[in-house]
Amino acid sequence: MPNAARFTDKVAFVTGAASGIGRAAAVAFAAEGAKVAILDCTVDALQEVEAAVRNAGSGEVLTIAADISTPEDVEAAVKKVVDTFGRLDVAFNNAGVENKAFPVAEIPLEEWDRILDINLRGTFVCMKHELAQMVAQGSGVVVNTSSGAGIKGVPGGAAYAASKHAIIGLTKSAALDYAKQNIRVNAVLPGNIETPMMDRFTDGDIQKAIDLEPVGRLGKPEDVAEAVLWMSSNMGGFVTGSAIVVDGGWSL
Repeated sequence: MPNAARFTDKVAFVTGAASGIGRAAAVAFAAEGAKVAILDCTVDALQEVEAAVRNAGSGEVLTIAADISTPEDVEAAVKKVVDTFGRLDVAFNNAGVENKAFPVAEIPLEEWDRILDINLRGTFVCMKHELAQMVAQGSGVVVNTSSGAGIKGVPGGAAYAASKHAIIGLTKSAALDYAKQNIRVNAVLPGNIETPMMDRFTDGDIQKAIDLEPVGRLGKPEDVAEAVLWMSSNMGGFVTGSAIVVDGGWSL
């Protein structure tokens, strides 16, 4: 059962919030008392998420249409969160994209750059500005979305796997950089989750993904959101530098 006191008077910033895991996390933060800022480049979908976040919580929500692969957009977005709410307590860096499947020797450089620019560079730029604010205010929590593909190989998915492996290294290093400054940094590693990205990845044949799951079902976005909220709350207060797998056993 949600604990409405867990994030009362806290400010949560969620990227990639227009659908799937980001949407579920934004709604869950609001339901537990947070003021929520949501960011995505999909403007129409953000409007629906904004309504869901308002309905779930106090109604204090900031919607930002931006592209995390554009550093100026990210810097402006973090500034807007702080200008609106006065601080930034939790940053959930969830925005990312899947790659088009190619064996390594056939990956177009443009596709490699696209995946790394969004998934890795975008996450780094978000962290850069979020952590600067958290240092200034004396506390904060960052959670980054990696993947089960961040700890194993994926045929045809070298660009995606490389980006998600790198996010884990980035997370662990940042955790050590800021451990003595009351700032925690962790990563969540979803497996096969029932999201629009999974629909695209399987070309609509979801059974292919279900067959890969030892538990015999896809995960729900809410399964991942619950782990993110735990890491972001005082309940996970002694956890930093961790890469927590939420994948139904897929990566074992």
